Amino acid sequence: MEKEKIDKKDHILDVAERIFSEMGFDGASTRLISGEAGVNMAMLNYYFGSKEGLFLSVFERKITTFQGILQNIGNDESISSWAKLEKYIEVYGDRVFTNNCFQKLLYQEMSMNRRSDISDKIRNILMKSVSELWKILKEGVDKKEFKKDADIEMVIATLYGTKNFIVNTPLMSSALLGYDIQDEKILEEKLKPRIKLFLKNLLKVYLVNDNDNTK
Repeated sequence: MEKEKIDKKDHILDVAERIFSEMGFDGASTRLISGEAGVNMAMLNYYFGSKEGLFLSVFERKITTFQGILQNIGNDESISSWAKLEKYIEVYGDRVFTNNCFQKLLYQEMSMNRRSDISDKIRNILMKSVSELWKILKEGVDKKEFKKDADIEMVIATLYGTKNFIVNTPLMSSALLGYDIQDEKILEEKLKPRIKLFLKNLLKVYLVNDNDNTK
């Protein structure tokens, strides 16, 4: 019975993610989402309480899973800070460089120049994952694996900014890179390996001390 509840909630969240990405928060309605999901309004309200609660649940489901993976990387004391960052880039590249509804939804919400209670809540959810990357970078500086004058915040902006340009401006990035990044096969076989290698090479040159033996 519990598994059935979880499956039903996940189904509603899948539908909500798609509709929110297509119509935005303001354009979507819980009635439309419940209809598309094949559930009644009472069930939707029971699980999520309101449209805002449903919207935030879409973000929390994605980000919480990602954050847990990043925490495990950051807490691994058996590897160097650089090895942690390499793992971070691998996970980030696999999960973020996709043509899914969530990335579209994330860009829509974060690109809006507005301050609201819901925007602040989404920002706080996202900053939990950003903080995991910050910790890895700060650890590297403190352990002198990374250069002491490394600008941690700009490293984070560079990593996320590269993603934002490529994923969220597909016409521009496809023209620049020379292939259609919205083609799933090309995305997996060409873009993801290229992005990961570029970010590793770029950040290693910028971050790692010349006398460090990091491989």
